[in-house]
Amino acid sequence: MTTAHSYRQPGTVLTDHRFSVPLDHERPDGERIELFAREVVATGQDPETLPWLLYLEGGPGFGARRFIGRQAWLERALTEYRVLLLDQRGTGRSTPVNRQTLPLRGTPAQQADYLAHFRSDSIVRDAEAIRPGLTGGAPWTVLGQSFGGFCATRYLSSAPEGLEAVLITGGLPSLTATADEVYEAAYPRIERKNLAHYARYPMDVERARRIAAHLAEQPAELPGGHLLTVDAFQSLGILLGVGDGSHQLHYLLEDAFVPTPAGPALSEAFLEGVRGLLSFAGHPLYALIHESIYAQDPATPTAWAADRVRADHPRFDAHKTLAGDDPLFFTGETIHPWHFTTDPALTPLRETAELLAARTGWQPLYDPARLAANEVPVAAAVYHDDLYVDTADSMRTARAVRGLRTWVTDEFEHDGVRAGGTRVLDRLLSLVRDEA
Repeated sequence: MTTAHSYRQPGTVLTDHRFSVPLDHERPDGERIELFAREVVATGQDPETLPWLLYLEGGPGFGARRFIGRQAWLERALTEYRVLLLDQRGTGRSTPVNRQTLPLRGTPAQQADYLAHFRSDSIVRDAEAIRPGLTGGAPWTVLGQSFGGFCATRYLSSAPEGLEAVLITGGLPSLTATADEVYEAAYPRIERKNLAHYARYPMDVERARRIAAHLAEQPAELPGGHLLTVDAFQSLGILLGVGDGSHQLHYLLEDAFVPTPAGPALSEAFLEGVRGLLSFAGHPLYALIHESIYAQDPATPTAWAADRVRADHPRFDAHKTLAGDDPLFFTGETIHPWHFTTDPALTPLRETAELLAARTGWQPLYDPARLAANEVPVAAAVYHDDLYVDTADSMRTARAVRGLRTWVTDEFEHDGVRAGGTRVLDRLLSLVRDEA
């Protein structure tokens, strides 16, 4: 472990840490990669007297959030914890994965083999590799948001001895669902989120149809070379799963067109706003391995599950919609082959993505028997009708993990730990301590 000098932000003292871990934990003497993590302690606290809390970000493919001071849930956590914000392997400052770095791995096949080591099983083994040097061997509390909750569930399945307690927000995965089953459950939820948006903003029905019709005739090039097709436009529905996402989408749509000498055109402001929402430049790993986080059958590839399942839901077919009078339906948290032809951050990685989609040999991530005998205190916030993680699946998993306590709420959307911050974390801590 390498530790940098500490520095300060308002109300906090930050310390950067770097670690070397095996790429493949089954080959500890083989290639190694670097992990980065940022320690956060409240100003005036003696870190040596505080227990550790490890934060695992959602994703996959996102580095830990870069907080300023004591934002969001940190305000509550720092009253009693020494917090470690881990950039999971391949994200942030942890040996990053992107179109610039992956060619160092060699051919697309070699790149795909490399990326097969970036699921939750490897992330948990990373955490266990660095924990003893930080805590002196003591277990720590883990807070997992979204995919971070998937990682925490894997942690409970494979290394519960490293855990003092587990707090999960919007991230209780199905223990057994295939990628196909995940998306079969997802599209009806996405439909409901679309209907709720149009009920709130009925004027957006015509606006979305008009934009889609324009793009069907002439796809637009976004700043940076991203091609905005109808399918890409529909993927703005990813917004509909966060607290203010429907409002963000509405404001984006209302400013789409401007008058020009050649007639109405999509405004540069609209195109720039769309680019910021759709580009994978900051998190390409999300697109590359997203479906593999659901792969647990060694004999079955994911094979672009979201794209195949979409064909069974004709309300998402924009061309059929535009031929009639129905509202255009946006999609949600789904990755498709066309992502790797329209986004310049992904286009060089198309063959790698195809190989990952065709890959077999994925191993199960969760151990139902071990979870049924769990002795680690666990509390989970489950958001009613969560766009990204199926609520019914989460509740089945909650019942399958011995002693897990849930807080089911419709007060927040999937980003509740950010929007609710202190209150969400306080509620979960009370549940694992039997104070509710």
